[in-house]
Amino acid sequence: MRKINKKETFQIATKGDLVQIHKVILTPGQRAENLPESTKAVPYEAWVKGFLLDEKAKVGDTVRIETFIGRELYGTLAEVNPVYDHNFGKPRPELLRIGMEVKKQIEMKRGAKP
Repeated sequence: MRKINKKETFQIATKGDLVQIHKVILTPGQRAENLPESTKAVPYEAWVKGFLLDEKAKVGDTVRIETFIGRELYGTLAEVNPVYDHNFGKPRPELLRIGMEVKKQIEMKRGAKP
């Protein structure tokens, strides 16, 4: 059996692995004319996570996936076992207490004490 290094393990996926694909939805020439020039100049792209339906694939291959809601899509394999690394940024001090303040105002209108 061939030994696989750590870097290679994340470059190859097998059927059922969680993967992320990339696909171009619209090329710059297909984009709407009324968009700003900076937007029209780039493709409209999608990155979608799902489970690999092909038996085996490596990053860069065209693959077929099933998304979490059951859609079947094709695209270029971009990542194997992708991480969720998005966030909502740093807290805004002016927004931190809004929820509590709104709750107090609602309770006061209903006649309850805060």
